[in-house]
Amino acid sequence: MTSRSRCGRPAVLALVAAASTVALGTAACGGSTGSAGGTTSSRSSSSSLGLSGSITVFAAASLKRTFTRIGADFEKAHPGTTVTFSFAGSSDLVAQIQQGAPADVFASADTENMDKATAESLTAATPVVFASNTLEIAVPPGNPAKVASLADLGRPGVKVVLCAPAVPCGAAAAKVEQAAGVDIKPVSEEQSVTDVLGKVSAGEADAGLVYVTDVKGAGDSVQGITFPQSSAVVNSYPVASLKSSRNKAVADAFVAAVTSSAGQQVLAAAGFAEAP
Repeated sequence: MTSRSRCGRPAVLALVAAASTVALGTAACGGSTGSAGGTTSSRSSSSSLGLSGSITVFAAASLKRTFTRIGADFEKAHPGTTVTFSFAGSSDLVAQIQQGAPADVFASADTENMDKATAESLTAATPVVFASNTLEIAVPPGNPAKVASLADLGRPGVKVVLCAPAVPCGAAAAKVEQAAGVDIKPVSEEQSVTDVLGKVSAGEADAGLVYVTDVKGAGDSVQGITFPQSSAVVNSYPVASLKSSRNKAVADAFVAAVTSSAGQQVLAAAGFAEAP
C-alpha cells in the first residue's frame, strides 16, 4: 500500500478542514523545490510567510559574483522583496556597521571581522559559517615575470600586490608568508581582493595573492598558480543577520538562502569549498 504524506491526504478531508487549516497545509506543502528561479509553490510559501520589503547585505568583496546570483534567485523566489548589496573589504564593512551604517545582513571573509560585530552585540543571531576559501597566485596572461611558486613572489624585481593586513585576504597572505618563510615586499596594499585582482589583470603588477574563487571568476584576464602552502591557511566565511535590521524576517530568510542547498550549489560552482 502506498503511504500518504500530510500534503497528500484525500480531498474529502481537505473539504471538511477549517479554512485556516487549509491555508497552513498549503504553506507546509509549498516548500522549496531547489530551483534557483523559484516556482509557484515557493512563491505561495513566501507569500504565506509575509516576506516583503527590502534589505541591505554587507558582504565581502570576494562574494560579489555568488551573492549577486543568490540575491537574484531570492527575489524570484520571494516576490515583493528586494536585496541590495554593498561589497567591500570585510574590515571596512564591519567598521561601517560599528559606526551605525544601515545594514540587515553581514557576510565576512573571515571569522575575525565577524567576531568584532558579535563582540559589540551587533548580530541578531549566532553567525553561521557557510563556505571556505584559500589563496592562489594571480598573474597577468602570459605570466611575464615567470612566477611559478610562492617563493618567486619574494624575488627582487617582481612587483607583487597584496591586500592590506587588516583585510582577510591580507591577513591570510601574512600567515602564508610566515608559514613558508617567504618575505614578500608588495608594491601596494589594497583594501579589497577585487582591487588586487584589478591591478594584476591590468598589468600593473606581476602577481597578486587572491582567492581561488577570484581567479576562477576572472576568466582569461588572469592566470592562476596554485601553491601547496595555501592549504595551511583556510578562510572561513560566516554570515549573520544584524540587530539593526528593519526587516528581520527577510534578513533571516536571506541567511537561510545562503546556507540552503541551492545557495551552496552557487558557491561550489564558483570554487568555494564547504564550511570546515
